[in-house]
Amino acid sequence: MKPAISTIPVDASERFSALGVCVMIPTYNNATSIEQVITDVLRYTRQVIVINDGSTDGTAEILKKFPQLTVVSYTPNKGKGMALRAGFKKAAELGYRHAITIDSDGQHFAKDLPLFLDQLETEGSALIMGSRNMTTADNVPGKSSFGHKFSNFWFKVETGIDCPDTQTGYRLYPLEPISRMKLLTRKYELEIEVIVRLAWAGVRVTSVPITVYYPPKEERITHFRPFKDFSRISLLNTVLVLITFLYIKPRNFFRRFTKKNWKQELKRLLSNPGESTVTKANSMAFGAFMGIIPIWGFQLLAGIPLAHWMRLNKALFILAANISIPPMIPLIVFLSYKMGKPWMGSRAVDISLSKQLTLKYMGQNLEQYLYGSITLAIVAAVLFWVLSFVLLKMLSGQKGANVE
Repeated sequence: MKPAISTIPVDASERFSALGVCVMIPTYNNATSIEQVITDVLRYTRQVIVINDGSTDGTAEILKKFPQLTVVSYTPNKGKGMALRAGFKKAAELGYRHAITIDSDGQHFAKDLPLFLDQLETEGSALIMGSRNMTTADNVPGKSSFGHKFSNFWFKVETGIDCPDTQTGYRLYPLEPISRMKLLTRKYELEIEVIVRLAWAGVRVTSVPITVYYPPKEERITHFRPFKDFSRISLLNTVLVLITFLYIKPRNFFRRFTKKNWKQELKRLLSNPGESTVTKANSMAFGAFMGIIPIWGFQLLAGIPLAHWMRLNKALFILAANISIPPMIPLIVFLSYKMGKPWMGSRAVDISLSKQLTLKYMGQNLEQYLYGSITLAIVAAVLFWVLSFVLLKMLSGQKGANVE
């Protein structure tokens, strides 16, 4: 049996109103639980939006019992992601600034709603995730436990943020940044898309501990389709990881240097006392190597995880890897052909920087380019290492002299 919820009314309506918070309840064919969920939520606030996602059971009749609700209904069923998108739109139209989502299957408890308000009042606007304790909850499905760890891992890769529960449906969303997004997904994977994109937009991510209830297997109702939905989530994570390494991480890095204090930021990276001169020189050398090797478009995608694994300075790695910025690409390709010439023997070709540097000509002589680009990458790495090491030693020497 589900643990009983206190019947003592709790009047938190003024807090919900002052903070501009509503509660959103997306539902699809949860007629056996939706009435109790709504009743419990109404003990705290009447700022409630229910999204009836094409239910075919008795949900519509149950909702008529609660005239104080704002109800968004449509047919046919479109999936949880579309239900959330409809809820976000309606909440913004009604002037709310934040929305707390709670599942309609009875898994979450309305008594935890004040925890989100407490966090919002204390720390200000943020994405607040309700963190379930999956180790102590009874009847946790095996796929939920696995999905919990899987999702947390990829969220950390994509955002750099440790979040204890990225799969929870009990969340407080800031609506203003969401209103500026063009959300792309439609099913369960939207819950991943929106939190990753909020983090990318600079929204702070925090969490509060919540209570969770999983009914016994024979009583459980779920619309999650393990194969289809997990495949969609995996595909989304693949796309998000690509965007992370090809755009987000380089963007964040260069934003640090477009500020007025970019000189101080660069000096801080170079003079970081927590890293040795050799580590910094290795980071620059590896960045130069990855920026030149012939895997265009994937240098950072492959290089950043390797730099992390080798415990290099990732900021310095990215700085050096951008040796392959567009203005430098023709010169890099030209030098690659020149350095590949000795490897080809009698099959070597000459190439002109101004006339023969075309995709067709490059395709016809790809082998020479591949040999040469790897050679150039190694030479550039050695040069970057030597120059970085000497420069850093000079800087450390100057610093020591100033101290004296």
